Amino acid sequence: MDDLSSQAAKRFAADPDHDAYLRQWADLYEGKNYDEGLTGYFLGKSHEWCERRFGPDTHFARVLEVGAGTGVHIKFVRHTFDEYLLTDLNPPFLDNIDLPSDDGHRGRVQVQREDAAKLSFADNSFDRVIAAHVLEHLYRPHEVLREWVRVLKPGGVLSLVLPCDPGLAWRAGRYLVARRKFNRAGLQYDYWMAREHVNPINNLVTFVRHYFDDVGEQWLPARLPSIDLNLFYICHARV
Repeated sequence: MDDLSSQAAKRFAADPDHDAYLRQWADLYEGKNYDEGLTGYFLGKSHEWCERRFGPDTHFARVLEVGAGTGVHIKFVRHTFDEYLLTDLNPPFLDNIDLPSDDGHRGRVQVQREDAAKLSFADNSFDRVIAAHVLEHLYRPHEVLREWVRVLKPGGVLSLVLPCDPGLAWRAGRYLVARRKFNRAGLQYDYWMAREHVNPINNLVTFVRHYFDDVGEQWLPARLPSIDLNLFYICHARV
């Protein structure tokens, strides 16, 4: 059996190094995705659009952000809070987190390593959970949604930002802009997107609509409920 496995392995290309990919992605992520051209503009807008719902007159005592990456989203948060916990599973992202310099946030923002699909927190721990560009990456997303609701207090809010992948607008933008930039940097963009974006948007929207009765949806930038015409689906579900 070992000989057969060895022979089969010779006929099958080796997997790229995932840890090396994560380190390189973390180093490139903000510069290539958020600071350059149309890709950076629209990705930044997705976070801004998500936070339009909650202005400075809104207060969430305890906020959990899962899959926070390098800490992009918190820069767009306008509401007040007592505690904001940035979490991610991958050390390369945690090592590159850029915490807000706002004096009003000093001491209130914490960083912690957490698996977004299996959180260590007790039930009813947070007033808001934010997952921006996260759920499309996670296997068994219906169970992940249940886990996020578990740590929310009754009446708490779950905020999601999701790419409209494989919609036409998203794929066109990815092919014409992001793909070229990351390939030039040495990342096998198509391969990693195939591995990372494991949940199509139509399935994720179906789960959201099934599990939540009180949910506000946005399709942007076209504002029409269409996977093909938009780049992002944003929702806030009250539990």
